[in-house]
Amino acid sequence: MARIVLVHGAFGRASVWDRVVPGLRAAGHEVQTLDLPGQGDDDTPVAEVTLDRYAQRVCQALGDGPPAVLVGHSMGGMVITQAAADCPQNIDRLVYVAAFLPADGESLI
Repeated sequence: MARIVLVHGAFGRASVWDRVVPGLRAAGHEVQTLDLPGQGDDDTPVAEVTLDRYAQRVCQALGDGPPAVLVGHSMGGMVITQAAADCPQNIDRLVYVAAFLPADGESLI
């Protein structure tokens, strides 16, 4: 089955996926969630939080494992898109769930 990494949106945390994870695991998938920098239990100072840092966290989570399906919710769509640009060899596909994806050069705010 697939390796799946679930990426939360703005003001979220890994636990927003708690009701999704059991069903995916029951279907035989390897599932991972993470807190993006400055969110959830991560203590990165807000002044140091950037889209690049978010994507770096996702790429670090992927490590040397098999290519993964990245699922991004809301702002997580921007994060998985950047991660795909930064570490494409670790990514099988991208899934956007009610995700925000601005046009090139457009800001989230």
